[in-house]
Amino acid sequence: MEKTQIIITATISAVISKVWEYYTNPAHITQWNFATEDWQCPRAENDLRVGGKYNARMEAKDGSFGFDFEAIYNEVVDQKKLTYSLADGRQVTTEFKDLDGTTKVTTTFDAETENDVEMQRAGWQAILDNFKKYVETN
Repeated sequence: MEKTQIIITATISAVISKVWEYYTNPAHITQWNFATEDWQCPRAENDLRVGGKYNARMEAKDGSFGFDFEAIYNEVVDQKKLTYSLADGRQVTTEFKDLDGTTKVTTTFDAETENDVEMQRAGWQAILDNFKKYVETN
């Protein structure tokens, strides 16, 4: 069965070093890693190396639902690219492109089969848009 890949992107008004720092530092991840204001990311861990583990707790603020988003890094290229595998084997790649003072962030990920592709795209895009907002206002 062929995998469906979803691509999301954002161009952020910040230099690539700041974008990378805010994307990979757990102190920042907890500030932006949720799709809507009624969700939160109370904790994050990030061992930023090949074989290292990423773990971010994502949960509804009312405590009604939550889960750990976990991955293992396959590739880490400083300020350029992150590739990781999710627990179910799906692959995710995020690329960072320096555009002379702004940074384009593109994430390509294998869709899962439980939820509609457009719903997945919208959810991941909302998180990336929240990241963009956080970087640009801090």
